[in-house]
Amino acid sequence: MTHTPTPSSPDDAFHIAAGQEGVCLCMLGDWRLDRLPRIDAALGQSRQALAGVQVVDGSRLEALDTAGAMLFCQHLKDAGLDPGQLRWQQFPQRHQDMLALVRSRMQESTVVTPARGSLMHQLGVWGARGLVYGRDYLVFLGHVGEALADWVRRPAAFRHREFFVQLEAVGVGALPIVAMMTFLIGVVFTYLLGIQIEKFGANIFIVDGVGLAVARELAPLLTALLVAGRSGAAFTAQIGAMKVTEEIDAIRTLGLSPIQVLVLPRLLAIMITLPLLTFVANISGLLGAALVADVQLDITWYTFFSRLQDVLPLYTVWLGLAKAPVFAAAIAIIACQNGFSVSRDARSVGEHTTRTVVWCLVSVILIDALFAIAFPKIAP
Repeated sequence: MTHTPTPSSPDDAFHIAAGQEGVCLCMLGDWRLDRLPRIDAALGQSRQALAGVQVVDGSRLEALDTAGAMLFCQHLKDAGLDPGQLRWQQFPQRHQDMLALVRSRMQESTVVTPARGSLMHQLGVWGARGLVYGRDYLVFLGHVGEALADWVRRPAAFRHREFFVQLEAVGVGALPIVAMMTFLIGVVFTYLLGIQIEKFGANIFIVDGVGLAVARELAPLLTALLVAGRSGAAFTAQIGAMKVTEEIDAIRTLGLSPIQVLVLPRLLAIMITLPLLTFVANISGLLGAALVADVQLDITWYTFFSRLQDVLPLYTVWLGLAKAPVFAAAIAIIACQNGFSVSRDARSVGEHTTRTVVWCLVSVILIDALFAIAFPKIAP
């Protein structure tokens, strides 16, 4: 075959010529990674001539790696050519295998961008996704119920050591931050409310407002939100990491139930500690309020707590404490289910931990709203 060179590359990596079998591109020399920038520029300059190529000759090709093969095939596709329809001749076997592998992978990696759906389509997708999540949580809740029933039948199977570890982590570990946070909330709430009450000379009524707000809403809600962000995220991260490292598979191999080993101790620990933390939050919040009332409104500590006994019904205190186990159960179920849903990579652990925090916060607020609707009265 005789070739009459037409546009050639600056560094003689190829030349295109018209021959007896059609326009032929002859690959020359070294097509490896270190020379690809210059070859890429040369192929870009020869785009018009490249569009008419029918035959590719590899008889003078000395070296080829996957990067070079991918670059060449990509330029052929950009010129409107199908690499599979060209005639490839006189290539060494190793180069033939390299080109065939790259062409097959490039075909598999073709990404089709889906058309953007309408608003109704998006709503349908979100609804279907919500149904899937709801089904997963119901299934997980069923497994937890089954594990609880088995624990009642066989109390000796309960993991006492893990239970006490979780009691310490969820309860004792959170005690200082809960007490400090609610104390400061009591201070801020009383200070701001006191500024308004002073205008009307009704300083004593600060006890009514702060007492009812702290006992019914602020203490249980803020404590649950803090535990959700602290312990809920920890539950998901711990269980997710165990799934990534295949420790959960090892638990099943030993004939144990991961729900009994990992979920029940955490569920019971958080349901016991959250009401106790809420009680501590009540005391801390009221102490902060009493401090500000004494300093700002000239209401002594004795007057504050005497008035509190008269205006704060025990019913309201019990209602605030009754929310805590419900909040705790929701946090534990969401956190543990997301932990078991982690796929076997570290990125998934982070994504499910974030999802746990968001869903726990939303669930706690929704449950609190349901309590407000179901029990609207301050006193029975």
